[in-house]
Amino acid sequence: MVAENRPKPGPEPHAMQNELITPSLWRRMASWMYEGLLLFGVVFIAGYLFGTLSQTRNAMDNRHALQAFLFVVFGIYFVWFWAKGQTLAMKTWNIRVVDRHGMPITQKRALGRYILSWLWLLPPLVAIAPFQLSGPETAVILIGWVAVWALLARFHPQGQFWHDVWAGTRLVHSLPLSR
Repeated sequence: MVAENRPKPGPEPHAMQNELITPSLWRRMASWMYEGLLLFGVVFIAGYLFGTLSQTRNAMDNRHALQAFLFVVFGIYFVWFWAKGQTLAMKTWNIRVVDRHGMPITQKRALGRYILSWLWLLPPLVAIAPFQLSGPETAVILIGWVAVWALLARFHPQGQFWHDVWAGTRLVHSLPLSR
């Protein structure tokens, strides 16, 4: 008998690569928008808690303290869920955050990603701070920056957002969990 040179059964060479497929920019931005919608609930509950605990009667009183409180609450929200792999919006859009090698991220790396993710909003806010711009003007500048920041992902070889690259994370396609 002649021994055949058949490959041994095992995972296909493309199986690991399929796990690290970058979702489309459209899907990532849809998840981003949905995350913003879900954060309204987080802001409502956190704002109510802050107002109750600080006995704030006017929305403009303690405004900077409320902003700092929300920064911390958002940090807890994102770091907690990213360290587990996905937020609710990411689950809906079948997206998962992993490290460069496809492994779950640590809370420390999730915290770094949270700090770097403020690049979505902080540069235009700092740039317009000295000016007395109207709401619509501010919105146009913010939306323009978000569009530019999102499109800059096209210049990365795997299409990742730059804050993910700098944080050592990446967004990948995630198969839906069985229900």
